[in-house]
Amino acid sequence: MLKDTHAFAVKGTTVNRAANMSRATNIIRISLGLLLSALMLGGLNVSAQAQDSPTQSAQTQGTQVQGAQTTSSSDQQAAAQVLDLLNQYSSDADWDKYFALYRKDGIFIGTDASERWGMAEFEHYSRPTKGWRYDLTERHLIQHGDVILFDELLNSPAYGVSRGTGTLIKTDGNWKIAQYHLSFPIPNEIAKQITAEIKAANKQ
Repeated sequence: MLKDTHAFAVKGTTVNRAANMSRATNIIRISLGLLLSALMLGGLNVSAQAQDSPTQSAQTQGTQVQGAQTTSSSDQQAAAQVLDLLNQYSSDADWDKYFALYRKDGIFIGTDASERWGMAEFEHYSRPTKGWRYDLTERHLIQHGDVILFDELLNSPAYGVSRGTGTLIKTDGNWKIAQYHLSFPIPNEIAKQITAEIKAANKQ
């Protein structure tokens, strides 16, 4: 049909109109092409900026998180070292170094129900002894600012599986033990038997 139309459009007016329409069509096509190119370039720039912003944000956040992790890890390593030294000094009966790891207002809770001692009472009990040995098996630390809660499983040559729990507080830039509680975990299968013996012992 298009060939037929052009074939009959022989007169000047028709030809001029067709030529003008052709030029207009070309101009429109060129304009649309330029517009699409501009939009595509603009879209790429916007996309690149959109990608850059989250990346920069993620890098910034990553630095902050890394800093927080480093601080936390450093604190927990220092606290763990205090607990390691505690076990070492008690095994060596090095009481000066042992009690330097505690706060002055620290509390020690022993395995006997009567053993809730301040530092003066605990030193009075400890210094005449040859010490005690507890080897670390497992430890967990939870930090809340300048406070670290811990629980650890220990193995004692004298008593077997033991558990230490307590709190360390950052004091003058150093981690100090505020409370230490030593206990003997009882397997559920023999809990009633053991507690019955404890009840009987308490009645005597």
